[in-house]
Parts: sequence; C-alpha cells; structure tokens
Amino acid sequence: MKNLGFGMMRLPVIGGDPTNFNYEELNKMVDAFLEAGYNYFDTSYVYHNGKSEEATRKALVERHPRESFRVATKFPSFIPMSEEDVEKTFAQQLENLGVDYIDYYLLHNLQTVWYDGIEGKGDGLFLSEHLFDHAKGWKEQGKIKHLGISFHSSPALLDRVLDTHPEIEFVQIALNPIDWDSDWVAAKECYEIIRKHGKEVIVMEAVKGGGLAKLPVPAEEVLKAVCPDKSIASWSIRFASQLEGVIAVLSGMSTLEQVMDNTRTANEAEAFSEEETAALWKAMAIYRDCTPFPPAELEKYRGLTWNGVSVYSILQAYSICLVQPDPTCIDDNNYFKNKLAEVSHLDIHGELPHQEVIRSDGMNATYLVDEAVAYLQRNTF
Repeated sequence: MKNLGFGMMRLPVIGGDPTNFNYEELNKMVDAFLEAGYNYFDTSYVYHNGKSEEATRKALVERHPRESFRVATKFPSFIPMSEEDVEKTFAQQLENLGVDYIDYYLLHNLQTVWYDGIEGKGDGLFLSEHLFDHAKGWKEQGKIKHLGISFHSSPALLDRVLDTHPEIEFVQIALNPIDWDSDWVAAKECYEIIRKHGKEVIVMEAVKGGGLAKLPVPAEEVLKAVCPDKSIASWSIRFASQLEGVIAVLSGMSTLEQVMDNTRTANEAEAFSEEETAALWKAMAIYRDCTPFPPAELEKYRGLTWNGVSVYSILQAYSICLVQPDPTCIDDNNYFKNKLAEVSHLDIHGELPHQEVIRSDGMNATYLVDEAVAYLQRNTF
C-alpha cells in the first residue's frame, strides 16, 4: 500500500501570502517525502493563486533527477478560453513545471455544470472547448503519459463519462470515511463505478481538508482505545490506501511534521483488522452525531425536496460543512451546484426560486433550508 501522494495545494508560505513560499521548509518536506520512498506529487494550474506549479519546479524538478519522481497536474477546465488558449495554457504548464512531459495529467473538476451545462444540453466547457481531443493530442505527442480527470459530481454522470470517454485511464475523487456513504459525495459508489470500468483511482480529500485530523473527543477515544500510538489522521489515510486500484492517496501537507507522520503511517500501513474496522465506523457515527444536524434529526426531512433537490441531502451537506476547519474548501458546497443543474437546470449563482418546506409533523422548516441553501450558495465556486 505504498501509494501516498504529496498534494501541493497547502504548502508552507510566509506572512500568509499564498504565493510567497517558504522554500527552506518546502525543500525539506519534498526531500523527506522522497527519502521515505514516495514519489507522486500533485499540483494544478490554479493552486496557490496559480503559483503551485512553479513551486513544484523549484522544490522538486530543479533539485531531483526526473526519473526519481512522478508529477501530476491539472488543466483549468472551468476557465472559459479559446481553442488557441487551451494549447497555450498547456504549454505554459510544461514551462511552469520545467518538464518535457507530465506523468499524470488531469482535466480538472469534471462536474455536471462544466460537462452538460446548466440546461443539460452537453455544452459545458469540457465539450465546447474539445478538451478531451486536445488532451488525446498531447498524449500522442508524448507530452503526457497518462490521461485522467478529477471528478466532483454524481455517480450517474461519472458512469456516463467513463462510457463516453474510454481514453480516461484514471479518476481522482474525494474519498474518506465520512464521505464514503454521504448522499452527494457518494465516495463508495463512485469508487465502485471507476473500478467497474477498469480504471485506476487517485484519492483526494483523504482527510477531508484536515476535517478528519481531529474528531470529537468521544470519537477519538474510540480510535485511541484500539491504536493508542496512531494519529487520528492516519486512520483516514489507511482507509483509502487499502483499496484496490489506488495509484495515490493525496494529502495536502503544510509542515515537515505532517510529511513525517503521513509517510510513517503509509510505511506501516496494513489492511484494517475487524476490530479496527468496527472502531472506525463507530467513530464516524459519533462524528455525525456531533454535527448540527445529526442523522436522527435529518430523518425528519427524508422525502422532502427543495426545487427538486433532496432536503435531507442539503442539510447533511450543510451540517458537515459547519464542522470543518475550512468549510469553503469542502466539496459538499459544490455538489449542491451540480445537483441543482442536474435535476432543475437552475444556476446556483443566479436567483433561485423561493419554496416553502413543511415537514410531515407540520413544522415549517423553510427558514432552516433557506439558511442552508444560502450558505452553500455563498461558499460554492
């Protein structure tokens, strides 16, 4: 299970400036990661205000032999541009990274809005800009070795995309214990669809943006009773690492301490025992019970919809966002945007129709749903 990946999206910076990297610290982190026997580095055209690829070049590419690492980056598929600019952007990425080829290249953030379009006419940027055709051309030229997508939408769309685009070799999805059975992220179902199509998996948000690195005290006590010397974050890393077909489990690391903990976890990782499996799911149940809308409360909204979208799912996503260290970086916000487009062809950034929500017990829950919708709308990009 030696499949840990270094996510270059939360790198150490100076003075809070996301483009002013602490290279003294970053270089030590990169070196320690390689020395531990890992070599997969994941960046993007947009991370760190567009400077992560450059940081990857300076800390990794310029300091280590090309054959000693694998680099992954992503095309900004959500930025409208001309066909000419698509080619210029890819050329810029090669220059940013200082490489002749990219090992794993992803079309970034495939989702309902960017693929089907708001109206469901198949006119999203992925298709209108012919991104798959461009990427296949780059692969034929030897400029990329493996072609994939990062995905943030429904299992149904994922199944359809993999049917339509057999050139996709791997898919990057959010996958962790709390999202494994969530309504919208649906990590288990997405994982199974990818494997059904014979594709490989890259795991992102393995610790849910840091949200699973620290749990409510009763949940941590359950895990510590079984593995007292393991960090809380290590449970999520191990959970994802043990799945078949996983190329890399990404962790966005900001400190040398995090690199050392993650590599130590990955080096020692073994498949969960029955006792560990039971402890993990018990801890996740406690975690959900400690959110503003625990499962028992959410059941009161089962079967209700708001503009065609499940109220249960809206409140589940809102509830989990509220307990994250940085809710604006959590995927749940963006799944709402796609669900609205998918079921009602509504644009989350437009004016949304008002709708009352009345529970079966007669309670008017409109204000709660309006609050959740406004939050998800405000924090969606």
